[in-house]
Amino acid sequence: MISDILRHGFRFLVLVLVQGLVLKNMELGPFVNPFLYVLFIIQLPFELPAWIALIVCFVTGISVDVFYNTMGMHAAVCTFIGFMRPALLRFMSPRDGYENTMQPNMQLMGRLWFISFAGIIVLIHHFMLFMLEVFSFHDFFWTLLRIVLSSVATLVFLLVTQLLFYRNKAAE
Repeated sequence: MISDILRHGFRFLVLVLVQGLVLKNMELGPFVNPFLYVLFIIQLPFELPAWIALIVCFVTGISVDVFYNTMGMHAAVCTFIGFMRPALLRFMSPRDGYENTMQPNMQLMGRLWFISFAGIIVLIHHFMLFMLEVFSFHDFFWTLLRIVLSSVATLVFLLVTQLLFYRNKAAE
């Protein structure tokens, strides 16, 4: 239990710091903004109570807001993702359900499940974040292009991270 909390705390620190210190300063073009910190929310344990998940998601978002100086936009979006996460997990649940000790990662859940789950979370995150940032339907299609390109870039970053840090035990 304590080791799980420490592992998740370390993952939180690393992902938020990488987001705030590295990815924020990367220039990938005017329409591409990868948000790797979403991986922390994606990988919250299945058995985590919903109210704790909401608090953790809010703290994650407000931590990123400190780096981006966005006054609660990331906190609002992350809290909404924390709210939607249980319903999405129920919708994507395998026939036998989830084991309590499992975590949503590519190694345990499979590539197709992880890509689907992460893709939906990332799309919701980016849609809400960029629409809150613009806060109008002016230049809607430019905003939509930014949502799609940033979602693809974020999903690629998430998949590379999964492949680097969650190797298949059978392959080793």
